[in-house]
Amino acid sequence: MIEVIDTGVAPSSSPVNDCIRVGRQVWLVVIAEDPVTGEIVEGDIEKQTRQTLANLDQAIRAAGGTLADIVQVQVFLIDKADAAGMNRVYAEFFKKPYPVRATVVVKELLAAGLRIEITATAMLAG
Repeated sequence: MIEVIDTGVAPSSSPVNDCIRVGRQVWLVVIAEDPVTGEIVEGDIEKQTRQTLANLDQAIRAAGGTLADIVQVQVFLIDKADAAGMNRVYAEFFKKPYPVRATVVVKELLAAGLRIEITATAMLAG
């Protein structure tokens, strides 16, 4: 049975859930938004990555886990040049053993000004 997790991050206006849990598995999606207002956090890739990962941390904690429970991450960037800055901030949040990760450069993301979007999968301890 799918359990929708209230992450405390402003809900999307689109027909999506930001965090769901089935048993011990959790699926998440986060962007660089202010968790209270839902407004996109303006700034460079490091600022946007930091907010995105802070939202991921908040969401996984709401689901009963931590960032250490995340096993797979997909990062979507709008500019290949942003990879280095994203990696610097990513290493502040994730420690070895790192989750499996794919980083993809896309033409654009849906929200104006958004430079990064992340999806993640976690396996919570039994």
